[in-house]
Amino acid sequence: MRRPSYREQERAFVAEGLKVVSVALASGAPVESVFLSSEAAGRAEVEEIAEQALERGARVFEIASMVMERVADTVTPQPVCAIVGSLDVDLHTLVSGTAGHRDELVVVCVDVRDPGNLGALMRSAAASGARAVVCTAGTVDPFNPKAVRASAGALFQLPVVRAEEPGASMAVLREGGYRLVGTVAQGGLDYDKRGWGGRVALVLGNEASGLPPEVLAGLDDVVTVPMAPGTESLNVAMTATVICFEVARRRRSPAGDESAKAPDPGSSRSDAPVPRSIGTRHGN
Repeated sequence: MRRPSYREQERAFVAEGLKVVSVALASGAPVESVFLSSEAAGRAEVEEIAEQALERGARVFEIASMVMERVADTVTPQPVCAIVGSLDVDLHTLVSGTAGHRDELVVVCVDVRDPGNLGALMRSAAASGARAVVCTAGTVDPFNPKAVRASAGALFQLPVVRAEEPGASMAVLREGGYRLVGTVAQGGLDYDKRGWGGRVALVLGNEASGLPPEVLAGLDDVVTVPMAPGTESLNVAMTATVICFEVARRRRSPAGDESAKAPDPGSSRSDAPVPRSIGTRHGN
């Protein structure tokens, strides 16, 4: 649970909690084993999970509550946890699999360090209909127990990519026809004034320092979420939520996102300077 190297070696991770394990089973994720606390055994919702796990060929074990308390990653232990086979997909495979799609949104995380933020971001991406979440090198492991819990099962509902360093990942996405749109705290085009149709990769940076200069230099556009005077920044997961649901709203409209058929005037990277706001503390 606590060692990324061991999760990588075993190609598996731990999911904790009734909600998360239930979503894992319902999604068809490769659940290998389910563990039930002896105190919770007999509860209807726990027995239902046990039945679902057995039906899908997983092993089910009842363990003493004190054992669950020792292994759990939470202060208040969950009554159920499961070992799930790794779900991450290859970035090249993801891009080639979306080749025929006109409208796609992929969320790219660059050096996002907080597992709670990453989990909440995955939850918003899945709920808004994003195609996938790409975690570049330096971003916290999406299968970290805290990230898994914060995702509320969302990582079982959309592809998650553990990718290489940001430059290489962005190159693969660009080759696949994605426009690269980054977020900055200040100085970008208002997010609601640009088109979001077509294949777009939304690139989000570190909670404290934002996107590094070398990543900003490789983007097609940068956007900003306007904030009230006196406020400094938005949490990176909240920034992702605001923009992902704006994209979803545009794409639900009968006419689609007409504004995306041509580049936004003045937003081209060849015409607009790189915003110099990355030294401010921000999460988007």
